Amino acid sequence: MIPFGACILSSDGPRLTSNEKALYREMNPFGFILFARHIESPDQVRALCAEFRDAVGRDCVITVDQEGGRVQRLRSPFWRQWKSPLDHVSNASDPARAMYLRARLMADELRAVGVDSNCIPTLDIAGPETHPFLHNRCYGSVPEKIAEIGGATVAGLMDGGVLPVMKHIPGHGRSHVDTHFDLPTVDVSLDTLRSSDFVPFSKLADCPMGMTAHLVFSQLDDKPSTLSPVMIHHIRETIGFDGLLMTDDISMKALSGSLAERSKAAIAAGCDVVLHCNDTFEDRVAVAEAAGQMSAAAQRRAETAIAARKHPDEIDIPAIEAELEALLGGPVYV
Repeated sequence: MIPFGACILSSDGPRLTSNEKALYREMNPFGFILFARHIESPDQVRALCAEFRDAVGRDCVITVDQEGGRVQRLRSPFWRQWKSPLDHVSNASDPARAMYLRARLMADELRAVGVDSNCIPTLDIAGPETHPFLHNRCYGSVPEKIAEIGGATVAGLMDGGVLPVMKHIPGHGRSHVDTHFDLPTVDVSLDTLRSSDFVPFSKLADCPMGMTAHLVFSQLDDKPSTLSPVMIHHIRETIGFDGLLMTDDISMKALSGSLAERSKAAIAAGCDVVLHCNDTFEDRVAVAEAAGQMSAAAQRRAETAIAARKHPDEIDIPAIEAELEALLGGPVYV
């Protein structure tokens, strides 16, 4: 098999241009990610996913951030409008079961339009310092409970044929700023991280894919985790994660340097895949060229993740919705 390009790319809009098709054919990226600019209708999304796969000549992974609440790319009137994750967890009589059912319904919607991955569960710990951009996207403040709910979310997606991406490894909850705009620095010991932030990720270390956090853990290294060999070592060895490791969006302002420099640094640090979400066509070219082809280890992890996809099991949607409404004690959707 020809090695995959060590990148996950996007496109300018709801259909691919001839230049984009040529780029993807040449660079063979591992997969693609969708955003609001790609979403118009179910038929259009289905056609776009087919174009991505035709361009690379294989059944590549197509992912999306479909968390619910603010971070939800597929929205009404064609898709369910979900409350934020923390709202559902807080209101449910059985949070793990409720989040399993929620994830299973999400998977059904995503698979119907050709999307086979979702960038959840969010395993960050919500604390008093957690920035509002992240806080209600989390599942709670107790590491063991977050792991239980996250595991249920993983199971719901997997049963629906959708690959989960746990994030933001090794932990983003201590960030007091929004990494879309600033780089947070966290001053906390490795022992503290082992007993708290790392716990949900360690308990779900068999997840097929994970996404890094753009945070500096100053007692361990002076580089953001995404670009830090020290932190990638802790992800692999201390946390025990051997799945496909993608960066958070490499274009976020938390990181400095050119996109090519960031991409090369992330791969050199030990990330398997560079995730590039926005910017121009020329920027996508720069990221793809800088990321290069996957290493043998990254290719193995990528193939293992792809092999974890399975055909969805049969579900009774009205029954699931009724059970979820009972668990929440009220309406399921916004």
